[in-house]
Amino acid sequence: MRCYRAAMAGQSGGLEVQWLGRVPYREAWQKQHELVAARRRDGIPDQLLLLEHEPVLTLGRTADESHVRATAAQLQARGIELIRVERGGEVTYHGPGQLVGYPIIRLADRAILLRPLVRALEQAMIDTAAAFGVPSGRREKLPGCWCDPDSAAPRKLGALGLRVEGGVSYHGIALNVTTNLADFELIDPCGLPDIEATSIAREAGWPASESVASTASVANAADRFAIAFRARLEEASSTAAAAAAAAAGR
Repeated sequence: MRCYRAAMAGQSGGLEVQWLGRVPYREAWQKQHELVAARRRDGIPDQLLLLEHEPVLTLGRTADESHVRATAAQLQARGIELIRVERGGEVTYHGPGQLVGYPIIRLADRAILLRPLVRALEQAMIDTAAAFGVPSGRREKLPGCWCDPDSAAPRKLGALGLRVEGGVSYHGIALNVTTNLADFELIDPCGLPDIEATSIAREAGWPASESVASTASVANAADRFAIAFRARLEEASSTAAAAAAAAAGR
């Protein structure tokens, strides 16, 4: 990547960011497993993988497959694989024009639990959308990033689903940048049949020529997300350290 490397040069924090471009889902899934194993034995620092995928549907470990609207034959005709994985959450679509972020974080080293990590990821998505002029927020008990979250018709801009093994997180977030929103008709996003998916391009009113799904648009958003997530992760760690110090001083 370009911008985030310059912006974060010389900074501490023990977070290594990798931009992988467009990667088949199974290839990135295997890479996550390898990095989690390495992080558990302290062979590498914390990682943030940023990438996009070819079209694929993934089901969380306890997800209800009935939320996949397309038949197996329809998915096969479109070359879209359906994969059940270890993360939490329901069915999710990944595809071109969508920023995917996989944080490989050893939580104890940062003195944080899973919930602060979820909040840091949500806020980094919110910060990234805001950098493009798109206001968004979170919804209670519905992890992710939402436009008009408190309205009668909230729109889902980003999804979130994590797994922690041996104290190390993986899987992560998916933020729609120039994603083809028609592909969300294949599923009930995150198991919610009445939810409308949206994208940064749509919410910001980008012209058609700039709204086509592209790796370049994802790379641009990845620059911003990398900087935002580092800041929010360090903020979560600092808050946890301050709380621990205050508790110890009582």
